[in-house]
Order: sequence, then structure tokens, then C-alpha cells
Amino acid sequence: MASSTGYNPYRRDLGTAFQAIRKLLADGNDTEQVFKIMRALNGPSMPRNFSRLLSTPDGRRMAYQRVELAEKLSDPDYVARFAPGTVGAAYRAFLEKTGYSADGLAKVSNLNQEPIVEDAYMWFGRRTRDVHDIWHVLTGYRADESLGEAALVAFSYAQTGGKGWAFIAIAASLKSWRVTRSLAFARAVLEGYRHGRRAAWLLGEDYETLLNEPFEAARARLGIAEPVRYQACNPAQEWSA
Repeated sequence: MASSTGYNPYRRDLGTAFQAIRKLLADGNDTEQVFKIMRALNGPSMPRNFSRLLSTPDGRRMAYQRVELAEKLSDPDYVARFAPGTVGAAYRAFLEKTGYSADGLAKVSNLNQEPIVEDAYMWFGRRTRDVHDIWHVLTGYRADESLGEAALVAFSYAQTGGKGWAFIAIAASLKSWRVTRSLAFARAVLEGYRHGRRAAWLLGEDYETLLNEPFEAARARLGIAEPVRYQACNPAQEWSA
């Protein structure tokens, strides 16, 4: 289904992806380019992942309810209620440390200022966007413009199969090697991919429940391994539960 802007969310657009990746590699803070790449390359993965969601025990209920996570995660009262030591508390610390917000991410991603589309696949795409920062918290990859994001997008590619994630991870690794002639960056990114392959499928989680789980217990249940290679490059921790 194409929108009135001509954007077809299920078709790949390599030309747009290459233009955007050049701009992103020149300025890692240009978040808009990330979403251009996602739109250009990730569309075909949405129907596949949505079908997978429907096959999970809680997936049909979540798809029926279609909770907009950005609305909940942008509510200060909602975020403030999580008990110490929970995933939600760690997410709250992340927001306080970075100054990020769920509604800010949603606004940046809405490239054409389009209204919310009442479409199951598009809802699923928004949900995938809205859990990105929670994945930062769960995986331990910090929200920087370089290695932390590259490792998380590699993890995200393993989880979702969205080619946009792989495109960014590979491009960032090649840029690092070209500049440093070291493979440390690429090895940490590859570790992110491998951890994403081994972890439980995070898109199938009920995040309203997950945010209330004890942080370390949730990571253990989901099979999220310690990012050893990443920590060797970035030993400081950015938030705590």
C-alpha cells in the first residue's frame, strides 16, 4: 500500500539508501538518515515479522490491542513508576542520562509528517522503532554515534532480518577499518550480530510486562550475552537499573 506521498513501505529503494548512508557516515548525529535507510530497505521484513508475532503466545493479543508504545514511554508518570532494579528503571536512567525521549524518536522518524496509519504492519514498524532504546539498555550498547549504535544495529539485523540494519552496520565497520586499519570495531559489531542471533526474539515480548521485570533476570531469560568485545573498546557503563 503506497501512501499519498508516494512512499511504498514494502518496496526496497537502494538509491535512497546509498544517498542516506553517505550523509550518515559524514555525520553520525544525523538520525534522520537512519530512518531514510530503514524506510528504503526494511519494508519487506515488516509483514514477515508481523506474521511471526501472530504465532507467539501473546502476539495476537498485542496485535489486537495495538498499543502505541511511544505514547506510553513519553508519559513521565508512566516512566516514573518502575521500581528500582527493573528494566523500566534502567530505561528511565537511560533517558535521564542521554536526554532522549520516545516522542522525540517518533518525530525524527516521521520524515514526511504523516499521520499515524491504521495499518497492522505500520503499527508493527512503529513498535519496532519504539523499543530501540530499550534494546540499548538490555544489550549494554550505549547510544553513541559510533560503535554502540553500530553494534546494536547488527544485533537488530539478527533479530529482525531488516536489511537496513545490516547496511548501516557494514558501512560503519568499513569506515572504521578505513580510518584505523583495526578490526576491533568490526569484531564488536559482529559480536552484536551473533548475540542477536542467540537471544530470544525481542519483538515478541510484551514490553509493558518486560519493563517491570528485574533487569538481570530479564537479560538472563532473554539470553542476552555480555558484549565483551564492545566493553573492551568502551568500558564505561552509561546507566544502571
